[in-house]
Order: sequence, then C-alpha cells, then structure tokens
Amino acid sequence: MNRPSNQLFDAYFTSAEMRAVFSDDGRLQGMLDFEAALARAEARCGMIPQAAVGPIEAACKAERYDPNALAQAIAIAGNSAIPLIKALGKCIAQDHAEAEKYVHLGATSQDAMDTGLVLQLRQAIGLLEKDLTRLGDALAMQAERHVDTPMSGRTWLQHATPVTLGMKIAGWLGAITRHRERLQAIKPRLLSLQFGGASGSLAALGEQAWPVSQALADELALTLPEQPWHTQRDRLVEFAALLGMIAGSLGKLGPDLSLLMQTDVGEVFEPSAPGKGGSSTMPHKRNPVGSAVMISAATRAPGLVATLLSAMPQEHERSLGLWHAEWETLPELCCLVSGSLQQALNAIADLEVDAERMLGNLEQTRGLVLAEAVSITLAQRIGRDAAHHLVEQCCKRAVAEGRHLRGVLAENAEVRSELNDAELDRLLDPAFYLGQARRWVERAVAEHRAT
Repeated sequence: MNRPSNQLFDAYFTSAEMRAVFSDDGRLQGMLDFEAALARAEARCGMIPQAAVGPIEAACKAERYDPNALAQAIAIAGNSAIPLIKALGKCIAQDHAEAEKYVHLGATSQDAMDTGLVLQLRQAIGLLEKDLTRLGDALAMQAERHVDTPMSGRTWLQHATPVTLGMKIAGWLGAITRHRERLQAIKPRLLSLQFGGASGSLAALGEQAWPVSQALADELALTLPEQPWHTQRDRLVEFAALLGMIAGSLGKLGPDLSLLMQTDVGEVFEPSAPGKGGSSTMPHKRNPVGSAVMISAATRAPGLVATLLSAMPQEHERSLGLWHAEWETLPELCCLVSGSLQQALNAIADLEVDAERMLGNLEQTRGLVLAEAVSITLAQRIGRDAAHHLVEQCCKRAVAEGRHLRGVLAENAEVRSELNDAELDRLLDPAFYLGQARRWVERAVAEHRAT
C-alpha cells in the first residue's frame, strides 16, 4: 500500500527545487554524503584501509534505500541516522564484509544528521541566492522603467504626497539587496562541520581525532568549528531568523501589490494568465494569488522562527526533544521562503502598470495631496505658522465646496499676493513634487548591481 502523499499545496507554496533539497531523498543523501566523506577522511589519515572507501562510497546513494522502511524504523530508533546507518552497513556487507567494519567510525547519529542538514542548507542557500539575485534584477529593471511614474504616496492607508512607482519598487529592492549581503555573511558560520562523536570529545578516535576532523571538513568543503555544536544551535537559528526576515520583506511586497490591485485603486497588477486569480463563482475576478503566498509565508514564518528560538536552550551535550523540534521546522521555513520568492519573481518580472490610473487617482483629492508643497513655499515668504493656517483654511473650503484646491487658492487674496498662476500650476503638478525619488532609485539599483 502506498503511503498517503501531502502534495496538493506544494506547487503553490514551495519551489520544486527547494522541495527536492528537503525531500526524503535529499535528507538521506545529506547523511550519506557525510558517511562517504568520513570514510575518505579516515583513509587519508590512515585510520581505515583505503580499500574500504570504494564500497562505502558506492553504497552511499539515497536511491538504494527505502524511505518507507526507514520511516517505520525511525519511529522506534528516535532519529533518522540510526536505521540508515544500519541499512548502510547491511548494504556494504552484502559484497564487502571487511569494509562494513569501518562505516561511521567514531561518529554519532547527530554528526550525520547535523552535517547532512548543513549540506542541504548549502544547496538551499544556492537556490535562495539565485532567486534573490533574479528578483533583484527584475526589481531594478522595473524601478528604472518607472523612475518618473508619479503615483499617490499612502500613509496610514490614506493619500499622502506624491511618490513614484520607481521609488516604491526601489524600497522593495533595497531589502532584497541587504538580504543577499546577509546570506553571504552567514556562510562561514552556518556551513560548518558537525563532528563530535558520542559526547563531543571524539575520544573514540584518539590522537587521530583532530586530523580526521580537518580532513573531513576539507572533504565536505565546510568550515571546521572551534568545537562540535551538538547543543549550541545559534548557527541554525541565525539562518532561521534571516529566512524570517526574507519572508517578512516579501510579505511587505505582497500587501503593497495587492492593495494596488484593488478594484477601486487599479494601478498595478500581477501579470495575467489563463485561469490565474479567478473565482469559482464570479467570472470577473482577478485575485492577487501571488501576493497571497507572500503574505501567507510572512504570516507563518515568525512562528517557525520562534520554534527554533525556543529550541535553543538544549540541555548538556545532547538534547531530548528540543533538537527533534528542529527537524521539520527549518526545512519548512526554507520551503516557504522559496515559494514566496517564486511568486514574487512571477509578479515582478511582468508587472502590469496603469500609469493613467495613477494620475487619475492623484487627482481624487482635487489637489489636496499637494497642499504641503504650497504651504512649504508660502512658509518661506510669510512664515511657517501663517502659511500652514492659510493653506489649511483653503483646504477646508475646497473640501466643503467639493472644489479643486487650485481654484480656491487662486481666489484667496493672501495667496495671490505671494503666488502667481504659473507658480500655483507648478506647485500643484505632482511631477514637480517628487523630491529625491529619482535619486533613491538610482542608489538602490547601484547597490543591487554592486552586491
């Protein structure tokens, strides 16, 4: 009988590449890569015969083992390495009984599991870096394309002063660039060998413990830590926190985009595709399905990070239960972030923009969003308090009478004594009140390309 699957949501919330890294085969292969490298390292140091290495390596292939059988054994053994190493030994002994004696020599289950996880995380970081770079490229392209496209800035969900779409996108881009920098910085700490034996002292290897450790780190291209980290989990938690931040930044992009897609806003849209974002009952719907994944991942990620933080105070030299709490949590976090990145990439690469609608929305307040521009200019001539009070009164009149602020200002004698028609036209043109928006775009794009 086949085991029940759990794949209905994978294509929506997770990238296929990341799921492959953290599949059953991916987990098994990480541990098996550790075992093969351990044999090579111990042979290099003269601890085991060189002739044993080939048979051990040949057996360290995930496809040779039955995940269903291992799953049943894990329920009894308490971790995944114990039944796997037994199965590995049996596989080798079928044809090479002598080589079987040297499997897993001096190591403990957690060495295989933690180092296997680190090898998986190295693959995960490669995928994240690739997708973050691609997303950064797409954001940079869109930011430059819309560097001068004016739109309403929004504070507290209300129209504020004008910004540009390019400036908004540059904000998203800056966060992605910083996350790429953080991923680079974390590698030496995270991609670190775990090799301590029974209680972390490597006593079983005697005087060869240190040379074997160095050789093993070299074989796996991992850093060699100052000591085993069986119950010092800060490396993994630091990475989890970074994943949480990436999810949060994408979670910021998702609401921004989905709010701009609202029917009564209609300024920016996820790209359309047959069957995308529809409703089971309303034919007209165009739902922000990609944004939903970004928001969902940002909602779920903090709880997963919190689980890993909660699992940090692990007792003595080997933890009971707290270590176990990590096993599914960190992979799930990686998969969630990968899915969010995929949706962001799909949305940004072919972003649909209605610049005319943006201009129309800028006029919804009939010039009120540019009241600050008028007030600032008047303040330089009649003082800040006087200017603020004068413009505030004109705004109230414009609202009460349902008129454009330009007309009310033009009728006010105090305003007309300081500002002529050309000045009023310029001050009430959104294109002339964009501040440093272009510079912010240029800086964000330059930092992305320099990273």
